[in-house]
Amino acid sequence: MGIIKAAKLIFEYISRDEQDNIDEVSRAIDNLDLDIKEGDFVAILGHNGSGKSTFAKHINAILLPTEGTVWVSGMDTADDSSLLNIRKTVGMVFQNPDNQIIGNIVEEDVAFGPENIGVTTDDIWKRVDESLKAVGMTAYRLKSPNKLSGGQKQRVAIAGIMAMKPKCIVLDEPTAMLDPNGRKEVINTVRQLNEQENITVVLITHYMEEVIKADRVIVMDDGNIVMDGTPTEIFSHVDELKRYRLDVPQVTELAHELKMAGLDLPEGILDIDEFVKYLMPAIKQGIKQ
Repeated sequence: MGIIKAAKLIFEYISRDEQDNIDEVSRAIDNLDLDIKEGDFVAILGHNGSGKSTFAKHINAILLPTEGTVWVSGMDTADDSSLLNIRKTVGMVFQNPDNQIIGNIVEEDVAFGPENIGVTTDDIWKRVDESLKAVGMTAYRLKSPNKLSGGQKQRVAIAGIMAMKPKCIVLDEPTAMLDPNGRKEVINTVRQLNEQENITVVLITHYMEEVIKADRVIVMDDGNIVMDGTPTEIFSHVDELKRYRLDVPQVTELAHELKMAGLDLPEGILDIDEFVKYLMPAIKQGIKQ
């Protein structure tokens, strides 16, 4: 069993009328099975309503299964006695950092989490130092979060989670409200934490360029997993992804269109360096023919 495992997971949103009778049942996750290995960087893609954010909330026991089971480090999320340990194991970062930042000073905000789980004062400030250094925000520790850019705020939010020393971080569209520079800052930070600290990362996103360095990409549609593989494997199926109402990285789509036009290019090209590597030989081959 990996650090996160779901078995036959079903989750239904239930709306009720004024008399508390069931008005509507909407199934957001439908018999989902998934196993995520510790230390992996896993990206989950899907259009709005695909179930990806609903699944993310199950990992931290914000939501509990209607049916089936979710385990975090072997702990059943439906077991109340495991709730604190589950939330120590898995940290959540959401779209809007302003909803997670509560301190008047950056270092106080980062210290809030470990203080609330009973970490000693000396250890708290050691964790604050380490976490701010890990996300590149040490120079801003005495600043007001209100003075920071969106990307910087999100890095502070990540530092606050890091200070609680989780084994896994789940990021639910953490760059949705950021400009391109802010998105780059946050994704680079997350990638470094995964590579250097061996923290398991589950990234929910709709920005395709953010997932090309992931270990694994999962595509969800209507509460089901419909594709699962490496970035190259997933982005080798451009037309299928479009049927699921998803985009692909621009360079991937360009390579795909050139291949369809007759150039001998592989599917699943992910970045410009890889594109250039294959383009010139393909052009030379085309000229010879």
